[in-house]
Amino acid sequence: MDVPRAAGLALGLVADRLLGDPRRGHPVALFGRAAGALEERTWADSRGRGVVYTALAVGMPTIVAARLERRSGPLVRLALTAVTTWAVVGGRSLEREALAVRDLLADDDLPGARRRLTHLVGRRTEGLDEPEVVRAVLESVAENTSDAVVAPLWWGGVAGLPGLVGYRAANTLDAMVGHRTARHLRFGWASARLDDVLNIVPARVSAFLAVALAPLVGGRPDDALRAWARDASAHPSPNAGPVEAAFAGALGVRLGGVTIYESGVEHRPELGDGSAPRRGDVERAARLAHLVDRSALVVAVVIALRRR
Repeated sequence: MDVPRAAGLALGLVADRLLGDPRRGHPVALFGRAAGALEERTWADSRGRGVVYTALAVGMPTIVAARLERRSGPLVRLALTAVTTWAVVGGRSLEREALAVRDLLADDDLPGARRRLTHLVGRRTEGLDEPEVVRAVLESVAENTSDAVVAPLWWGGVAGLPGLVGYRAANTLDAMVGHRTARHLRFGWASARLDDVLNIVPARVSAFLAVALAPLVGGRPDDALRAWARDASAHPSPNAGPVEAAFAGALGVRLGGVTIYESGVEHRPELGDGSAPRRGDVERAARLAHLVDRSALVVAVVIALRRR
């Protein structure tokens, strides 16, 4: 049993819930600046150069984390795991931003809600009506619950400190260069594919938990499971699809539709059988996300405790 790993994951998630993201000097932001500088030095319109970039940007911090864990005693390992978990998960901040958009809509401040929505999504938000704003919030809550909480906890349980650091590094690179833009279509290919691979299991764990927890937010597991099985494969993302579909079914809403990015327009498939989401669904989605976070911690702790 790896008690320091399990306890560190639990303490780190509690810290995220109580404190949210660090206000200054966020380690992920510092990593992003370093990765941006490395990109400027290594960029070329080449998949091969992108592979080198991804290997360096993910490999170096992961190796450092592995050495720190190997050379530390139980109490130090527990503290390192707790602090790193707090730094790499983002459940509390995700909930805060979602509810902030909900509050602006409740005040009939649609322009303000559109602006605040940019904290959650990469799509263009100007011109969105209220149902489209709410839809964007729900899709972001679903996808980021998996990416920003379940996946780091999963990899923390499986691989400890290097799992936490390596996963967050790969996920950050995907957000930076994993887009189908002229600059990053080839260079960012390796980062995008690595993030896809690392999220295969966590995304399906997230979807399964959303199915199981649907009754706690007024939904039905059968609806969530049906939406996942029927609709997820049509989504352009192999990992966002299952999570968004399961959340849509669990909440009894319909997600998907036209989504406009700076790089172009995507016609997302419809997910779920319900009506268009309404502002009241934001709080239900945040509640479901919180329940999924807590359940994912249980899964990660069990994995850590079963480790020989």
